Amino acid sequence: MKHRITPARFLQKNWLLVGILGCIFVAAIYPDLGSKQGPLRTEYSVKYGAVFIIFLISGLSLQTEDIFSTLQQLKLHLFIQLYTFLFIPVFTQAFVWLLSFFGIHSWVLKGLITVACMPPPVSSAVILTRTAHGNETAAIFNSVVGSFLGIMITPILLLFNLGSTTIVPLLGTVIQLIITVLVPLSLGQAVKSRTNLRGQRLPLNTIGQSALLFVIYTTFCDTFLVPETGLSAMDVIFTVFSVLILQISLMFLSFKLANRLRRYFSPQDIIAIMFCSTHKSLTLGIPILRIMFHGYSHLSQISLPLLVYHPTQIILGGLLVSQMKDWVYSQKTKRPPV
Repeated sequence: MKHRITPARFLQKNWLLVGILGCIFVAAIYPDLGSKQGPLRTEYSVKYGAVFIIFLISGLSLQTEDIFSTLQQLKLHLFIQLYTFLFIPVFTQAFVWLLSFFGIHSWVLKGLITVACMPPPVSSAVILTRTAHGNETAAIFNSVVGSFLGIMITPILLLFNLGSTTIVPLLGTVIQLIITVLVPLSLGQAVKSRTNLRGQRLPLNTIGQSALLFVIYTTFCDTFLVPETGLSAMDVIFTVFSVLILQISLMFLSFKLANRLRRYFSPQDIIAIMFCSTHKSLTLGIPILRIMFHGYSHLSQISLPLLVYHPTQIILGGLLVSQMKDWVYSQKTKRPPV
């Protein structure tokens, strides 16, 4: 007998998605509140507040032995990094070549190529992987490693794909990653090892998802306050649809490819692969674009695909979390053939 899906049951199962949609709505009404330099001072409250909390919770919830075992999964890490920095740029070049026949603005197409060269973020993929019951440790490790690699690889990819390059502030980026990721992660592990958190039943997952919603809200506030791009309404619509198709294709391919390699990857690994290998960082991406195209009149045009890509990846992730959670559970309940 099938359970009747009530509004309360739907909200309980999909509250992250409902929260994301609510964040978008509130940001559209009053974007100034959560924008950079706004009353919430998001340049500090997000980076050193919400993101810090996300990784502190990861440190509190992760098993130390799982961390060491995950570090040894070289095939998993290699798959994610190659997919991020090799497959996606090559695939996007082919995708852009197809789009060029539809008369899409050339700077928008360059913006799509730029997005493909970007490193992964260090928050959204982690929290989505955890919520979908994926391999959270692998998500953290590959997000951090991908960000470090992006400091060196992204300028090379931009040079190869666009004929332009830039110098990413190496020291500043490394310090930022240490403060926002490694410090709270280590602090969480230290607190866990010295206290009895298991008996406290703290709502760590709910707190982490709430922190992610705050990050999403501020991201959309900045998105809604983007100045005039100089593109027509049709160019913007084409950009949104192009980014959406690109992301769906990349997530589908990463899931299918990883699923074909099931002898190497568990269902939890596949969830981490799908989110970590396809997400792109707005935090690192925008500074790179501003340095590379400083003084260019086309900066807003080439930035548009990245501004669209970042919130879209979170919306798609929110849509998929519940289904992926059910899929992981279904894989656990399958009995191996006799």
